[in-house]
Formats: sequence, C-alpha cells, structure tokens
Amino acid sequence: MDEIIMIGCDLHEKNMLLKIAVGRGEPETRVVANNRADRERLVVDLQKGAAKLGRVEFAYEASSLGFGLYDELTAAGLTCHVLSPNRIERSPKHRRTKTDEKDAQRILEVLRAHVLAGNELPAVRVPDKQTREDRDLARLRLDATEKATRVKAQITTLLKRHEQKKPKEVGTNWTRSHRAWLEALIEPGRKLLPRSTQLSLGSLLRQLEALEDEIDILDQALAKLAETPRYAEPVKALIELKGVQVLTAMVFLTELGDLRRFTSRRQIGSFLGLVPSSHESGEKDDRKGHITHQGPPRVRKILCQATWSRIRSDGPRTALAYERIVARNPKAKMIAVVALMRRLADFGVDSLIADYPGLAVSTLAQA
Repeated sequence: MDEIIMIGCDLHEKNMLLKIAVGRGEPETRVVANNRADRERLVVDLQKGAAKLGRVEFAYEASSLGFGLYDELTAAGLTCHVLSPNRIERSPKHRRTKTDEKDAQRILEVLRAHVLAGNELPAVRVPDKQTREDRDLARLRLDATEKATRVKAQITTLLKRHEQKKPKEVGTNWTRSHRAWLEALIEPGRKLLPRSTQLSLGSLLRQLEALEDEIDILDQALAKLAETPRYAEPVKALIELKGVQVLTAMVFLTELGDLRRFTSRRQIGSFLGLVPSSHESGEKDDRKGHITHQGPPRVRKILCQATWSRIRSDGPRTALAYERIVARNPKAKMIAVVALMRRLADFGVDSLIADYPGLAVSTLAQA
C-alpha cells in the first residue's frame, strides 16, 4: 500500500504543477508544460513508475479544460480521478492565501486520504467522449437562446431610455408587427431617434437576427442527432411527456449521461440539486432550507421551462398539483414549481426504463 505513487495536479492552460508522493512520503514538486509533447513524456514517466512500484493514482480538479488529460492517462492504463472543486473543503485561510502549490498539495491530501484511509473521494463522473461532444451541441443551443434574450433586453432598454413606446396596434413583443415597427425606427428618414441611436438599434437588430438564424441551425443539428440510434428511442419516450420537446429531451439525456448509475429517485433529485439543504447542530432539529442547486444548472432551467408549460397546458393534473401547494401558502409559488420540476424529472427517468435496462423499477419507485 505504501508503494503507491499519488499525484495531486493543479492544472492550467499553459502548465500543470504536480505534487508527487509515494505512500506517506514527503511530496516532491514538479512543473510540466501543458502541451502534447510534455504530457506524453509525463505519461511515459508515470508508466515507468507504475511498472516499478505497481500503481499510480492521479487527481486534478474539473475545469474548463475538459477531460483531455483524463483521457490520455486512462488510455495509458493509469488511474485518474477528476475532482469536483465545489466538494473539496478549504479553510478561509487557504482562500486568502491561494497558490498553485497549495492547490496541488490540497488535491494530493484528498487523494491520499482516499487511497490510504478509504475516505470518500469528491470525484465527478466522467462521461464518454460521445456524450461530451453531444452535450456541447445542446449547451451551445441553450447559450444561443440566452444571448438572444440579452440582446432583446438591450433593445428594450435602449427604447426606454429614449421614451419610445410601441403603438397599441403593434401588439405583443417580438411578433412580426413588433419587428416591423423596430425596423421602421431605424429608417434614415425617420426622426424619432437620434442618428447614433438608430445605428445602435440597427446593430442590435442585426445581432438578434444572426442569433436567431444560428438557433435554427442548431435546432436542425439537434433534431438530426435526436434521430440517431443512440437517442431515437429515449427522445421518443421523453417527448411523450407534456411540455417536453426535442431540446428538453436532448439536454436531459446529455447532461445526466448513463442513467444506470442512479439507484433511486432520491439520487436523481440530489444530482439535479432539487433537494432541500439541511442544517443540524447539537440539540437543534434538522432544519430544511432552499434547494442545494448542485449538479447541472442547465437541466434545472429546461425542467423549469417545461414545468411552466405543463402548468399552462397539461390540464387539471399539473395545474391542480400546483394550485394545491400554493393554496397552503400563497408565497410558495416557487416551492410548487420546484416540486413539479422534480416530479417531471422522475417521470422522465421512468419513461426511459425500457431504454436503460439497468434501472430497477422497484428501486426508482422509492420516494
């Protein structure tokens, strides 16, 4: 056991700082450039160490750099763990005196506690490459919508600053008549806005049009992806639920990944961050607070949108459930929505049981 090589890595775009220790021995520091050639030399050195001592355990924190280092290490037959930064406990002193070396040392300590003492490792589950690539496409689609929403807000704010109110006959915002009115405001001959403001509004309208064209392209790409053998049956099962469309189904599937890793509905709710936080200390009873907001925020977003759609269009079943919760506490509207979001997530998983044979019906039936 003491002959295990353990490495805590603080990974950055240009380099990575390593804290390398054998068993309980004093760690050594090594800095490696984060490029393909230097990473390959590192992998060779670690393979030699594994051949000599028998085992290598490598750990680094998840970041925007993705899982490339994980892929290279595991392909070389080495054990690699990707840790969740939010689940690694750090003292206030550490946060005030943060350095790369201290970060690598902390990762090494967490890894060593897991390997030598059996402590729980705050690792994330690394999806397969295909899921990661498909997830990127679904995320781009959501991001494009958020950008379009921001541009619309900029247009509205610009018009408010210049006290431009739409005529009553224009109707609802962002309809054809509303856009025609906006286009009329930027005509060179119109004097309703200063020329500089017309140019600003014209730029925002062009940005919005480009984003909406991009959303259409991404929608078509997602629709084609949803028809592939990997997703066809799961997507078909999900869109049978009221309020769920292809985008919602694809985000749900790509963000959750292999559902066979969940053994209960409670686990799914916890992963999605839809369970209440709790606080218990001394003689005080367990107090429940707001939901934890852990896990992928994009899934909560699409579940929220789908839930409001269900409340408005699913007839009495969903509407009455919402009204029943609100009737007990008129201020609990968001609590009612969250409860229905979690119910929708459970319905979604239930509908996928046929596509994921590892899911046990009796287990998922637990509260």
